[in-house]
Amino acid sequence: MSSNNFIDDKRLKKLDKKFQTLIDVIGEDRKTEGEVFDKYTLLALEKLFSSRLIDIFDFPISTGKEGNVFRAITPDKKFLAVKIYRISTSTFKHISKYIVGDPRFKSIRKTRKDIIYAWTKKEFKNLTRLKKINVLAPKPILSTKNILVMEYIGYKNKPAPLLKDVRIKNPKKIFEKIIGYIKSMYKEAKLVHGDLSAFNIIMFKDNPYLIDLGQAVLKEHPNSNEFLRRDIKNMVSYFNKYNIKADEIEIYKEIIK
Repeated sequence: MSSNNFIDDKRLKKLDKKFQTLIDVIGEDRKTEGEVFDKYTLLALEKLFSSRLIDIFDFPISTGKEGNVFRAITPDKKFLAVKIYRISTSTFKHISKYIVGDPRFKSIRKTRKDIIYAWTKKEFKNLTRLKKINVLAPKPILSTKNILVMEYIGYKNKPAPLLKDVRIKNPKKIFEKIIGYIKSMYKEAKLVHGDLSAFNIIMFKDNPYLIDLGQAVLKEHPNSNEFLRRDIKNMVSYFNKYNIKADEIEIYKEIIK
């Protein structure tokens, strides 16, 4: 077997050791570590290290049921964000409603691994669309297997905070900017985020950035209008706490007309 397709146990153990400190920081047990850094993932990560795209992993940015995001450092000391989707434990009921109906992925096989690989590629494609229309989101760099490499949004010592964790200085401006993103996505990129909330928007230098674009669907997806209404409703409801009054029905009509 060629060295490109095979990592011996010694090298796997060496890679596994690289990530042990990260797991210790997260506070996860050995079972969960195996779910994040399984053999398939370690194999893909080995290629990122050997190609010199990544030098070291720095610290965990976020953890979730479907995947983990880490900050990585390149050989020339630049920061990147690396998202690793879990192959063994991702929530399929959540994922399937966004994959099924997307014409870009109708030919994928239905195995767990194939679906997670398609989901990772889907997020890369969606981020690429946002980059083209200048909607603020992490810039995509590389998608391989269940790993997505993208721009790191944050500071030297910590990542940018989630919208839910900050007190906004100018909420009306931020609200209008987010609604503008939703409109630009729909009209220019033909996309709907599909799960927009204060949990998947980050704030950096007084600007909102959209994250978690894996579930974003094309306009032609059978549930796109339902997802669009929900995105708008979530934003209107969230900004109510800042005494911003907006009509979600009118916003929806304005976007789809």
